[in-house]
Amino acid sequence: MAKAKAKKKATPVQASAGTEPAAPAGATEGNGQAQAPANQFTLQKVYLKDASFESPMSPGVFTQSQSPQVDVQMNIEHQRLDQSEEAGTGFYEVVLVVTVTSKIEGDIAFLCEMQQAGIFQVRGMEEEAMGYIIDVACPNILLPFAREAVSETVQRGGFPQLLINPVNFEALYMQGRAQAEAAGSEGQA
Repeated sequence: MAKAKAKKKATPVQASAGTEPAAPAGATEGNGQAQAPANQFTLQKVYLKDASFESPMSPGVFTQSQSPQVDVQMNIEHQRLDQSEEAGTGFYEVVLVVTVTSKIEGDIAFLCEMQQAGIFQVRGMEEEAMGYIIDVACPNILLPFAREAVSETVQRGGFPQLLINPVNFEALYMQGRAQAEAAGSEGQA
């Protein structure tokens, strides 16, 4: 008679929006009150932390017929907001920094920088999952807000609408991990 293998049960991440943590449907304590899930990822707040727009060639830039070269750079910054001793638990501020530089013949037509930030609450996550949450899940939530802020600011500056392409933060995260592992193995050799 074949023995059934025990399967590891993956605990899903509970994601929600708002100020109150969400509980999975039907999760209650013995007294009938809802209990908080073991793993939780909650968006607490989204806000524009900093915005800057410069157009040093104005108004002459608007009479030029050359197409500008546009460069978009993104960076992720984060910090823990509380001093909880428990790993994988706490409040984190994640900031998606978007810098757009538009040049015409080497001169800057405009420079736009946005720091789109969010406060996220994380509970009960494994330490290895935290990097993925901070570098993939949080920026995926912040990017649409940053795209809109950049597009609106560029238009208010007198330039055509600028649409920032979607970003695959997961692929960038995996690429960064592979590079770190390769650098680590080279350092040990």
